Amino acid sequence: MALPIDAVLPDLVAALDAGPNAVLVAPPGAGKTTAVAPALLDRPWVDGRKILLLSPRRLAARAAAERMAELAGEPVGRTIGYATRLDSKQSAATRILVVTEGIFVQRIQADPELDGIAAVLFDEVHERSLDSDFGLALALDAQAALRPDLRLVAMSATLNGDRFATLMGDAPLIESEGRSHPIEIRHAPRAAERRIEDDMAATIRKALAEESGSLLAFLPGVAEIERTAERLDRLPTDVILHRLHGSLDPAEQRAAIAPSPAGFRKLVLATSIAETSITIDGLRIVVDSGLARRPRYDRAAGMTRLVTERASQAAVTQRAGRAGRQQPGVVYRLWEAAATAGLPRFDPPEILEADLSALTLDCALWGVADPASLAWIDPPPAAAIAEARARLTSLEAIDADGRPTAHGKAMAALPLPPRLAHMMLRAAERDMAPTAAAVAVLLSERGLGGSDADLDLRLRRWRGERGKRAEGARQLARRWLSLVKASGDADESDLAACVALAFPDRIAKRRSASGEDWISSGGRGFRLDPTSPLARAEWLAVAETQGSAAGARILSAAPIDAREVERLFADRIETKRTARFDPATGAVEARREKRLGAIILSSGRDEAANAQEIAEALVDAVRTRGLGLLDWSEGATALRARALFARQHDESAPDLCDETLIASLDDWLAPLVSGQRRLPAITASAFDGLLGWDGRQAVDRLAPEHLGTPAGSKHPIDYAAEGGPAVEMRPQTLFGMTTHPMVGGGRVPLTLRLTSPAGRPIQTTKDLPGFWAGSWASVAKEMRGRYPRHPWPDDPAAADPTLRTKKASQRP
Repeated sequence: MALPIDAVLPDLVAALDAGPNAVLVAPPGAGKTTAVAPALLDRPWVDGRKILLLSPRRLAARAAAERMAELAGEPVGRTIGYATRLDSKQSAATRILVVTEGIFVQRIQADPELDGIAAVLFDEVHERSLDSDFGLALALDAQAALRPDLRLVAMSATLNGDRFATLMGDAPLIESEGRSHPIEIRHAPRAAERRIEDDMAATIRKALAEESGSLLAFLPGVAEIERTAERLDRLPTDVILHRLHGSLDPAEQRAAIAPSPAGFRKLVLATSIAETSITIDGLRIVVDSGLARRPRYDRAAGMTRLVTERASQAAVTQRAGRAGRQQPGVVYRLWEAAATAGLPRFDPPEILEADLSALTLDCALWGVADPASLAWIDPPPAAAIAEARARLTSLEAIDADGRPTAHGKAMAALPLPPRLAHMMLRAAERDMAPTAAAVAVLLSERGLGGSDADLDLRLRRWRGERGKRAEGARQLARRWLSLVKASGDADESDLAACVALAFPDRIAKRRSASGEDWISSGGRGFRLDPTSPLARAEWLAVAETQGSAAGARILSAAPIDAREVERLFADRIETKRTARFDPATGAVEARREKRLGAIILSSGRDEAANAQEIAEALVDAVRTRGLGLLDWSEGATALRARALFARQHDESAPDLCDETLIASLDDWLAPLVSGQRRLPAITASAFDGLLGWDGRQAVDRLAPEHLGTPAGSKHPIDYAAEGGPAVEMRPQTLFGMTTHPMVGGGRVPLTLRLTSPAGRPIQTTKDLPGFWAGSWASVAKEMRGRYPRHPWPDDPAAADPTLRTKKASQRP
């Protein structure tokens, strides 16, 4: 049966005969995945070499190879084969090899010239996975420098081919029609308060009752698939239920997409793995939850977490297309029709949201110091590259200049993420490589050994499993083990140590009695189900977490002994002497702490505390909390007020404002606290150094400390008084004074607060001569009656000043 892609294959072949690159846009169902590679095999430029077809997923890679082999009438592994991490079928006769994108990145890193390869076909490039974008960038770089004859084809199922054509040197863009039967869209909005599994199960039952044919249901994750399956007991006798997700055995995955037995139909509960690249025979019903679970890298926490979110418009369109691949179909969507327009148009490219540690290391090995210099559809964010470099430096993979170290080169030679590669190498040095290989497999293959948070338990379960997937995982562990020239069986007692080597920043110590709250060496807080057996441990080597940076949930971990932590990370454990100010006591508490990152291993009073550090802590406390922390004497407060007044009237006068004193704490406060453990009282002499002799003279001239009276008495001037500088005295001390006293260089009149002999206020004035000539008469008249023993002359300006009573003044 002819496929829509057949109509444009001659154009694609002609384009590749004429030049090295092409872009093919073909909607789902057109047949691009299985038709393009065989159509190129007999071209002269192939010349007996292989064609690589890149697939985004292992399931799709196997399915594509098996379908092409079936069409060719051959078994898989002869002319057409495949290679994934856990499974491979190929031979010396293989000419078309379907590989996952990650396998291709490893291959081109090891052999930049791609010896023996004539063409590389990038399928489903619209999905924008990190490995696909990176693989294409490396292939274009290799083509430009080493292999101008290498053919590269980007194949997309959506109409975004223009960007790829521009990226690939204005490559020819060939577009194919799709083949899709009519699809009826039905909406069955779910209630927000109900669990998705309840509504999915109800809608699936309804669809099976209303329509014929097999049914494919899209759910966000494995947990939702299992819970939905639990709600689908007592299905019609002609319905066979299958699950389809990445953690299943290959045999179970094949069964899910294989044709149904005669007289039966399928119900397949799947994740987004079924959106593209596979065809399920007999399928004509799709039930779409509208949700997807995707990895999102939290740069603040340094963690990748799975997030359940609304699927994009492109994704739900792809899902709906599954129903019309072979016959007219029906799609049930669990949301309102109007809500589709509000979905995001596309899924964001992985390169914009992923941990770029592996990519950064691979670029360093490729000889590219700046990954952004390669050809990208979307260049990697600068902040993500900086964060990746910091992590690689901590793993000793790159040096300060970003060049790969010997350890980094060894890490990159392993087909593992940087953390796990680092673990394998360091574990091999400690004779723990078999356990490290087992840990790497457990953390790489979801669901292996179950989904329990306890990695010890998962390792034991995996050892007891005898399925094809479990055996394939064991073969994978042995292969990784051979790469570090080691052999043997995993030792459970080494498991936690291996996890710790991979994730040193996730070593965690319990900080609540229930075991619910944990603090990690990297400073992040973790949370754990208090009913978990792991909650009884004092220390955990944490591998995987999920959730916010402030309280990520522990997904997998292993108990570890404190002594093992200290043995593994002796070079990272620091002894810190801290001097912390206690505002309640006004003193510094000196302590000695042994720390692994943010975790305090031990602490106590530091009897040998450094006096200089204590003094600095006292000064820093004032710098942070302000001058109000100090105990100011009256003299110091008065001097500051005088200096501030003087500064207002002469900018050359010394400045003792808050900002200046805070900025100069090291000059005036540091000498006062030297040898002290608490803040001392601050006297006026504290500012001698700041003022100097000239400064002191300027303050005394502009803001004298006292007012001297004709009677010979001295009275302190209050420069902080409301209304300006003020002084208090009895009027008798001013008799004979005919001018008003001034400060501020003779520009500011003092406020005279005149009091009775008993100290009670009788008059306030800023004009003494006016007071003598004016209201003094009435004041004196009243005072003569109250205080007859004291002089109250009619003309105080001409009277003799006195501090004595009339009788005392008459004595010789």
